[in-house]
Amino acid sequence: MADQDRSEVPCGAEEPRRDEDIVTNTEAAPACPRRTPTHVRVEQTERLTRDLVRVHFSGDGLRALEPKPVTDAYVKLLFPPRGADYAAPFDPEQIRAERPREEWPVTRTYTIRAIDHAAGTMAIDFVVHGDAGLAGPWAAAARAGDVIGFLGPGGAWAPESEAAHHLFVGDESAYPAIAAALDALPQDAACTVVLEVADASVHPPVRALAHMNLVWVHRDETRSHGGGLVDVVAAADVPGLRDGDAPDGLRVFVHGNAEMIKEMRRLLIVEKSVARAHASISGYWRPGHDEDAWQSSKREFVQQMEQEQDRA
Repeated sequence: MADQDRSEVPCGAEEPRRDEDIVTNTEAAPACPRRTPTHVRVEQTERLTRDLVRVHFSGDGLRALEPKPVTDAYVKLLFPPRGADYAAPFDPEQIRAERPREEWPVTRTYTIRAIDHAAGTMAIDFVVHGDAGLAGPWAAAARAGDVIGFLGPGGAWAPESEAAHHLFVGDESAYPAIAAALDALPQDAACTVVLEVADASVHPPVRALAHMNLVWVHRDETRSHGGGLVDVVAAADVPGLRDGDAPDGLRVFVHGNAEMIKEMRRLLIVEKSVARAHASISGYWRPGHDEDAWQSSKREFVQQMEQEQDRA
């Protein structure tokens, strides 16, 4: 999404880096050095599409963060659980020490769409589906002056500007990272971008590159969440993919629904022989799982997927 609430996605892998020992309200975190959250203020919100809200933040703490040369940087936003009698700013360690587990803060993972360390500003995109989820409704209701804390940022991936061709694939949850990657590429970079959204009325803004093939997949037409992406990529005119093995110059970034990721990995890694080192493929969320359940089961999901596909 722009990022959607990966925790509770009504329609809306690799990447164990997101499986951090962040405190949630469902399981105790292992002993680790005390981490102090960064608190930011909402400056304004921007409705990009019917389903997508961009929240602009500011805060002195953003200036103190170490810049990361990555385009998939993410933070763990901290929310009080529903019904809690406390609000941001708060110290999650103090809450854990003083309150029962059901009152511990809840974390939700979101990609940083843009950050300016010198100016102390940051933007995050949220997919909003009415009252569903936790972070989406918060973003829809956010007003200037609201405060929220986060842990992080993390992140480890950025596009290789010298690659011969880039393939970006994802749903709304992957949109911020894909859009940030496109912003970072030179204007003459060659790429294929396949983005899935609800329908033709909700296309978010994407930077146009000189040699970019942008394909929109609409769920109201495919009647599938992710299946249409696999079909489009299988038929896409991506250098080397339709003719057989992927060329060494192809770089792949595929993120979103874990069930889609499973089939896309089979197509790209197993059938088309994309080198693992040249691909970032990860499930940001899984249908029927909130973020806590998905993160706790993700490693097992990935291991089973790899064992099944690599045995074939």
